[in-house]
Amino acid sequence: MINIEPDISLDEIAEKYARAFGHYDRGLTSLDIHVRFYPYVGINHTIRVRKGSVFVRLAEICWDMGPDVHEALAYILVSKLYRRKAPKWARETYDSYIKSEKLVERSAADRKARGRKRISGPVGEIYDLNEIFDDLNTKYLDSTLSRPVLTWSTKRTYRILGQHDATHDTIVISRSLDTDRTPRYVVEFVLFHEMLHIVHPTVHHNGRRYNHTAAFRRDEEKFRYYTEAERWIEENVARLKRAARRG
Repeated sequence: MINIEPDISLDEIAEKYARAFGHYDRGLTSLDIHVRFYPYVGINHTIRVRKGSVFVRLAEICWDMGPDVHEALAYILVSKLYRRKAPKWARETYDSYIKSEKLVERSAADRKARGRKRISGPVGEIYDLNEIFDDLNTKYLDSTLSRPVLTWSTKRTYRILGQHDATHDTIVISRSLDTDRTPRYVVEFVLFHEMLHIVHPTVHHNGRRYNHTAAFRRDEEKFRYYTEAERWIEENVARLKRAARRG
């Protein structure tokens, strides 16, 4: 747990949630609201309603959020309970805080210290990610890229086919692609895309994050089967979704 005391008391934070509830439900008279900081990995906050009481858990690494950011977050979390859109000012205030260089660095350090990456290994039933990485590295990057940890995901997914985790120096490729129905060039394309995230790291500018810069896109389009791979993925989303749901 963090030993530094926040600038605002938990009771004061709870009052902000009471005001947010009042904004969305003017018929409420009183609420029993419990707020605490919790050692989540990274930036995560939750709000739950149980037997008439409200339980708010805030990411421990956000201990220094100012009163205005707490106010904004209260409106954001409560709006989700009511399935309403949070006010623009709340979203902008909170986004500005979590995208600050200070918090981005703190989150990365926290994930590295406490997070765990589930590894299933690079050798799948059909494709070997290590072998494909080495081939791509030679063909497109002059063998300049050091190989990160490569692994197939533990579960079949379809929304995210690949992910680069800079904190753990890991690239995860969806197990949904490790079948004889998936052309090799599709696996190559997804892996190459994630490799380019190492070549072209995220750029932070004016509080915003840019993951796919112009240079990133130019290099991505150098992949020989760029058009064919994108077309295959687009045409096979439904099949990948069915496979993922079957587990």
